[in-house]
Amino acid sequence: MSALALSVLLSFVSAVAYAGGAIVQEQVALTSPDQTYAPLRRPGWWAAVALSGFGGVLHVVALAYGPLSLVQPLGALTIVFALPMAAVFVGRKAGATAWRGAIMATVGLAVLLALVGSADSQSLSDTQITVLAVVSGGAVAAFMVAGRAAHRHPAVRSVMLAVGSGIAFSMSSVFTKTVAVDWSHQVSLSDLPSLVLIGVFATAGMLLSQASYRGGGLAAPLATLTVVNPVVAAAVGITMFGETFRYGETGTVLALACGVVAAGGLILLTTEQIGNARNTAEVAAPATAAAETEPAPEAATPDSALEALLLAALP
Repeated sequence: MSALALSVLLSFVSAVAYAGGAIVQEQVALTSPDQTYAPLRRPGWWAAVALSGFGGVLHVVALAYGPLSLVQPLGALTIVFALPMAAVFVGRKAGATAWRGAIMATVGLAVLLALVGSADSQSLSDTQITVLAVVSGGAVAAFMVAGRAAHRHPAVRSVMLAVGSGIAFSMSSVFTKTVAVDWSHQVSLSDLPSLVLIGVFATAGMLLSQASYRGGGLAAPLATLTVVNPVVAAAVGITMFGETFRYGETGTVLALACGVVAAGGLILLTTEQIGNARNTAEVAAPATAAAETEPAPEAATPDSALEALLLAALP
């Protein structure tokens, strides 16, 4: 098996593992509403971490055998696998709008990143690593703050946190690729900062993704994360790894069009999630109103309580 074929195979299995981890994360978020980022006492969350970690290991190996512009687009298959897997394993069926949005986002992303030309493997300088870490870290923090500010709008909050998670995961992949390129020549302690950054961004991505599933469903945050991750990585590849769009100006125009298609898919996913949230609120409102109007049971008076104690003490 060639290195390219092995990279593709590993990317496929990695996408399945990521999809499974996302489904488990969403289920944990549904049953742990008070534990936003890391429900450490839930075995299900650790199972999600294990699945995501397994997918991450396969992703790292795939990056070692294949180019960043190939491995990252294949990560978009996560949303394609997640929707039918969720329907089979947890009975969560996505609506027609969600499927259209997922297909639009995936196709737009796949064509967009297929237009990215290949380049010779190269690493990043210390200055580039520092600038990239500071800028991307600031972006992740900004989307985290924006998500917290949008707590009254669960769908918007979910997407904001998912964008931050996608950026964090993409940076983890970028620094992983840098280390893989460096280690193809020789192992050096100079890669220690990159290894630390990989751990920090991967952990941040995991925590933010867990938070994004609380009140946001599965489709919208997962599709957002799946699109943002490779798009940001492709942007880094173009600006810092010397990658370009194929077919010159025509390829650039096609890439912009595909970006619009992918963005439209995310809008469809978010719109359905907002509609579902409104429907749930409308259904819950009458029950809440009924519960509020129902008279509360009268509390026992001190005399009646004393009388009950005396009767209990009598033979």
